[in-house]
Formats: sequence, C-alpha cells, structure tokens
Amino acid sequence: MDTYTLAAAGLPALGWALHGSMLLRRLGAARRDPLTGLHTRAGFTARAEHFMTRNANALVILVDLDDFKSVNDTHGHAAGDAVLTTTASRLTAWCGRHGIAARLGGDEFAAIVTDPAHTAGLPALRAAFDRPVPYRGHTLRVSASVGHCHRAHLPVPILTDALSAADAAMYAAKGHGRRNTR
Repeated sequence: MDTYTLAAAGLPALGWALHGSMLLRRLGAARRDPLTGLHTRAGFTARAEHFMTRNANALVILVDLDDFKSVNDTHGHAAGDAVLTTTASRLTAWCGRHGIAARLGGDEFAAIVTDPAHTAGLPALRAAFDRPVPYRGHTLRVSASVGHCHRAHLPVPILTDALSAADAAMYAAKGHGRRNTR
C-alpha cells in the first residue's frame, strides 16, 4: 500500500477516536458538579453501588447544610457558593482515598467510604462541618445535619436502602436540633 492509501484509511479511524475521546470527556464532565467538582447523583450512584457490593464495612453518609438559604439571603449567592465548595472540600478530605463524595443537588451531599476505620471518624466530620467559612472578610457560620448507615446494619446491602436509612437518620438528627449526627 502506498502512503496515500494508508492515510486515507487511517483518517476516519483517527476521526472516530477523537470523537470518542471527546464524548468520554463530556460524559465525565456531566457526572461532575461544575461548582464543587464532586460527582453528581448519577456519577455517585454507579460508583457507590460498586463500593457497597465489594466492601462489607461500607459506610454511607448524607449531609444537609442547616439554614443554607440564610447564607445566600444575607451574604449573596457567591458566599453560598463558597460554603458549598468548602463543604465539598471538607467532605472529600474526610473520605480520603477510601471513598467518594457527591453533591446530590442544592445543599445536599453524600459520601461512601469503604470502611469507617479509614476515616478520622464521624466526630471529626462533624467538627469539620462546624468550622466557619471565611469569605471576603466575613466569617460565615455554617453547620450541617449528618445521617449515616453502615452496610452491615442492612438486611439486604443495597445502596438505595443505605441512602434511605441515612436519610432517615439525617432527619432524625435535624429533629434534635441543628448540628447533629445520627
């Protein structure tokens, strides 16, 4: 074969490879929250289900920021964005290499870790969320309600049940006042 024939045959393959690469990049971006860089619900669900099936000690966490609307109303949406990105960073740091974090929407976050022993523990997570967020010379007081569920406490270890149990625990924590973990 001559060079022109090889080039003509290779160009469509190169085009399809570039197109496939761009689609994969766009799919990856769609599974990431543009503000925080965390997984979205769709990106989180696929990975979290994998964690649940392979890790008997998995721990699922749900987080809801307390009175988040007042931050936006008082200091503006940029301040709210600062609180969201700080929360995302703190949750990601707590998970470390042994878990993943997600922003489910609004001021709701989720995480799953393979084993809570690989984290600093729930009291450390609570303390991280209670630290104020500095923003343009202001100190924004923040807090979060946290619910969790251990895989081992479920009759059938599936993600939807773990999220439901963590959600119920989170609302029970809210019922006991803000800044609680259950």
